[in-house]
Amino acid sequence: MKKLIIILGVIGICVVLFAGWYIAGINNLVSLHENIRASWSQVENQLQRRADLIPNLISTVKGYMAHEAGLLEKITQLRSQWAQANTVQEKIDNANQVTSALSKLLLVTENYPNLKANENFLALQSQLEGTENRIAVERMRYNDAVKAFNTYIRTIFGSFFAARRNLSQPAVYFESTSEAKAVPKVVF
Repeated sequence: MKKLIIILGVIGICVVLFAGWYIAGINNLVSLHENIRASWSQVENQLQRRADLIPNLISTVKGYMAHEAGLLEKITQLRSQWAQANTVQEKIDNANQVTSALSKLLLVTENYPNLKANENFLALQSQLEGTENRIAVERMRYNDAVKAFNTYIRTIFGSFFAARRNLSQPAVYFESTSEAKAVPKVVF
């Protein structure tokens, strides 16, 4: 009888340990996945801030840059496309295109000394630069969250838990475009 109690006790302890391990593994996976979603929300928050600033920037610049209308129209179009994007990948691609177009716009403004001295433009440019820095920080945090999640689901136990929760697809990194890797030309 004493042996039976010991055996049942050992089995009970093993069951409790296994259940604790299983619950902790699932909870870790869910936590990592939610961290990706929260990080992406912060990226979208900053992208929305930039999208909100763009109409003000364009209104200020339009009076000075009548013959640069094509670039201004492209930025407006990209801003609209960002709002209509459905997947994370579509939003990443669009955000990279907006970044490229805005950097071209800021380079073009070098040809307009009156615009560069305009207080509204300077304030908007400063806000836009601050927003771009915030976007860069949030992209980094998002990519860190993606890295932690993707690493976890590639481990032996992580893949086991990921399969149980249907989260075995790796998350998408926010990567720069080939245009962003090119060194911009500055002409004086």
